[in-house]
Amino acid sequence: MVSGVRVRLLDLFCGAGGAAVGYHRAGFEVTGVDHLPQKHYPFPFILADALEYVQAHGREYDAIHASPPCQAYSRLLHLPWLHGRTYPALLEPTWTLLTEIGKPWVIENVQDAPMPHSVVLCGLMFSLPLYRHRRFGSSFVMLEPDHPKHEHVISPGRMLGSRYSAHGAGVVGVLNHTRGGHLAAAKAAMGIDWMTRYELQQAIPPAYTEFIGRQLLRVLRP
Repeated sequence: MVSGVRVRLLDLFCGAGGAAVGYHRAGFEVTGVDHLPQKHYPFPFILADALEYVQAHGREYDAIHASPPCQAYSRLLHLPWLHGRTYPALLEPTWTLLTEIGKPWVIENVQDAPMPHSVVLCGLMFSLPLYRHRRFGSSFVMLEPDHPKHEHVISPGRMLGSRYSAHGAGVVGVLNHTRGGHLAAAKAAMGIDWMTRYELQQAIPPAYTEFIGRQLLRVLRP
């Protein structure tokens, strides 16, 4: 219940828990759901289809966060070697289902995802040495911090597969490789120390959802 010390948040398509840790820091008791095992998820975890679970149990929670698969909305689909590939487009059914359930909700996806009345968060907004733009839609009006100007170029003149590389004085992307201590640098940049390389590539910095979670708590606790 909202009157308790912590309010219960359901974390759908949870991955290894980058979003979950941010909500936890904001004051939520988090439970994750994913169709794949997530052995590094730091909170109670349920192995299940996210949309089936939320349809059956979503009303048991005070709020819901969802990070449906992003590949269908990524600009990388325009690359020649990905031409013709299809990926699950779960953003619209997730949005519809969460709206029907009626609990306050947040949906996260890539910057190009078609979400009206949404905000884009960047690592620079939280003094993190990375960009990692992500779009957030919500059932409530959400504020957006000032967006500092990007002063660095990520991997100038290199292949897209190397687009997340160290540049200048700091890390401005999340790294696709582990050579030369780069994985440690990427973990430090993201504020995440419990994930593998692949899990880190899929994650968002906890600072994003800690910021959102504090706004969500004001909705739940006027």
